[in-house]
Amino acid sequence: MKRWQTRRLGDLVEILSGFAFDSAHFSDAGDLPIVRIRDVVPGYSSTFYLGEYEEKFVIQDGDLLIGMDGEFNRAKWQGGRALLNQRVCHIEPSNRELDSQYLFHFLPAALKAIEDVTPFVTVKHLSVKTIRDIEIPLPPVAEQKRIAGILDQADALRALRRAALAKLDTLPQAIFADMFGDPVTNPKGWPRVRCADLCDRLTVGIVVKPASYYAEHGVPILRSLNVGPGFIRLDELVYADPEDNSPALLKAQLKTCDIVLVRSGQPGTAAIIPQSLSGAFAVDILIATPRLNLVQPAFLCQFFNSAGGRRLVLSEQRGQVQKHLNVGSLNEAQIPLPPLALQEEFARRVAAVEQLRSAHRDALTKLDELFAALQHRAFRGEL
Repeated sequence: MKRWQTRRLGDLVEILSGFAFDSAHFSDAGDLPIVRIRDVVPGYSSTFYLGEYEEKFVIQDGDLLIGMDGEFNRAKWQGGRALLNQRVCHIEPSNRELDSQYLFHFLPAALKAIEDVTPFVTVKHLSVKTIRDIEIPLPPVAEQKRIAGILDQADALRALRRAALAKLDTLPQAIFADMFGDPVTNPKGWPRVRCADLCDRLTVGIVVKPASYYAEHGVPILRSLNVGPGFIRLDELVYADPEDNSPALLKAQLKTCDIVLVRSGQPGTAAIIPQSLSGAFAVDILIATPRLNLVQPAFLCQFFNSAGGRRLVLSEQRGQVQKHLNVGSLNEAQIPLPPLALQEEFARRVAAVEQLRSAHRDALTKLDELFAALQHRAFRGEL
């Protein structure tokens, strides 16, 4: 292991904190997007600022940003000229002693170490002073560039795997469109059937905030934040006491192949309950139990997640689009229904795609673990 000197980061970088732009001037369109904490990791923003600003708060593609609330993430901006909002900072080397890409790879572990020891009541906060006080190993610049180059190559492999996963994520919808067409125009002329006639159960989980049901361990509770388009997020699960047999909780119990749908935020977003979550409870999300002799869960779920399906489900009889999905609208949704054999073929194709996705996710997990180990060795002088 090489022994390098460490330096205080504040002696090697310049840090610009974002400005507290007035949210009253935020808009869906405008001259410059505004970068908030939520935009750091994606690298782009769809919110714009309409008003005067100082040029020093304008950032460019490739600028290195740090989110200073919640999770202390760092990422390179990719959204073009934009305005740096409060609680986001821009960091860059202030002299030739520090390579920018070496800094980029060093920051995640350093920020995570700070995050792990930062106390909080609601949200963790990071200060510029804390960033400046970080100690960074500082080998000669040539060595910094060599280390950064190795990490760049390893990170590129992870990026390729993520890109493959992103393409696979869009494949079920492409297969759906090819086999069944747009649900709104229904070009294949499938008969339309009320959603209520295709399901044994259409109901909403527990609507009131079930704080009294929460426990440290027990039966999983699924909320809207756990439901993604076609998948269940297992992070941020809460639990119910397994001894709680209250009628409200039992009414909201889920079974394998049930479909859960988000009511608001991204209304209509749907996912199928896997066998591993059978017996979980639904809170403030809709539950659909398909009649398997009429409709395949994979078909119905993809219908809900398709753009046309959401339009049909969220459109009331008078033609207005709702921002909140309710049981009544779901009951009355007119679903173009292909033959069951064709639905089953779709389910088989989606299952094959899911197998590929699972293999890619496993490979990405291993790459992430290897990359973390590589980073650890890199900044200990062991590469």
